[in-house]
Amino acid sequence: MDLSVVILIEVLYAIASLALISAGLAVVFGMMKVINLAHGEFMVLGGYATITAVGLGVNIFIAMLIIAPIVVGLFGLVVERLVFRHLYGRMIDTMLASWGLSLMMIGGFKMIFGNTTTGVAGPIPGFSVGNYQVNGYNLFVIVVSVLLLVAMVAVLRGTRFGLVARGTMQRSDMAAAMGHSPDRVYMTTFALGSALAGLAGGVMAPLVGLVPTAGAAFIAKAFITVIAGGPVLVAGLASAAGTFGLVNQVFSFLVSPVVGDVALLVAAVVLLRLIPRGITSRFFRGRI
Repeated sequence: MDLSVVILIEVLYAIASLALISAGLAVVFGMMKVINLAHGEFMVLGGYATITAVGLGVNIFIAMLIIAPIVVGLFGLVVERLVFRHLYGRMIDTMLASWGLSLMMIGGFKMIFGNTTTGVAGPIPGFSVGNYQVNGYNLFVIVVSVLLLVAMVAVLRGTRFGLVARGTMQRSDMAAAMGHSPDRVYMTTFALGSALAGLAGGVMAPLVGLVPTAGAAFIAKAFITVIAGGPVLVAGLASAAGTFGLVNQVFSFLVSPVVGDVALLVAAVVLLRLIPRGITSRFFRGRI
């Protein structure tokens, strides 16, 4: 029984972490069709913002839940105004521009923070489940991910901005004819997607040692999750994260974490071979 509880917590944590690191990319790529290869570096920036704020005496929860999203959101706003707004509709150009941005950010991290591993201690202690020890911070990650998905649904379905943003992504000409500025909608959406990446980086900071090149560890899983989720934003994100998180943890427990990561990639290849347009192209149609 104790082992079952531990396994359940670890599976939920794997699902939650995949959803968390993919949420910002789901907004930018899923809604705007912008392939941001610097998404991992946006997360690293959020992690460094959290670590720096904590070093200056800021409460760690304020640092990772407020400061990190604001810092990365503002950075994303500047980048969108300077670079990406000139490249919408040109997918290859956005890929190249974001790749260059990724390299530039890695170089900046090395100059500012050095090519060493930094981190911050987890704010929530572990607890025992029978003879097993569980990381208490994993439960916090699960709660944050659930609240984030609920908030995304609430914004997209229940707010004027969410409705305008969804409409603009589908028919920008109609949105402009109704008096809405597609340029502002794209700007705001990209900034919000960047802020979500910063939130993910801040929340994941106590769990990983940050190095300037740490973004590479996040970007592949994020893209796999978003692409496999398909055209429906939140339902696709949740379903793909649930599928891959379950596969990853089952094989991690049965064999090893390395085999778990390999199994995740194999599951993604098989799923996209069977459903090329993603899970929500066949299921969860009409959802958000």
